[in-house]
Amino acid sequence: MRQVRAQEYAEFAAARAGHLYRSACLLTAGDTHLAEDLVQETLGRLYVRWGRVSKVGNPAAYAQTVLTRTFLAHQRRRSSSERATDILPDRADGTADPSLRLTLMSALRRLPVKDRAVVVLRYWEDRSIEETADAMNASSAAVRTRCVRALARLRELLGEDVGEYARP
Repeated sequence: MRQVRAQEYAEFAAARAGHLYRSACLLTAGDTHLAEDLVQETLGRLYVRWGRVSKVGNPAAYAQTVLTRTFLAHQRRRSSSERATDILPDRADGTADPSLRLTLMSALRRLPVKDRAVVVLRYWEDRSIEETADAMNASSAAVRTRCVRALARLRELLGEDVGEYARP
């Protein structure tokens, strides 16, 4: 009996894979690699439930529904916005001043830990005050106060030249 179901599934998957792939390409706006992943995941989910799915009146429509829901679930994941690229963003371009970076790192090390966290979260990672407060488990008012104090201390440590790099 299992062999018969496996054979039925293999025939169904072979017949529908191309259609599912075309649909997945449209859903992903042409991202063929993601489309292949979605089809593979869809077919895997169908295989697990093939005993019930094969008894449904229209297994092709069921497969399409599974594909759509798999795509929507993927879009809700945080990693869905990641895109592979051949350009490495962390590579030094040669225009940055290494002495400025070392000076800034040294000044950051001399800040109290929470002040350093506020500066990094708020200005390096460009988070909002609310996001910074949430990350630090503090109130928005505390983050605002700490930002003012941390930037003043950082300016004091670095001198007046930091003014052009710090955001008000």
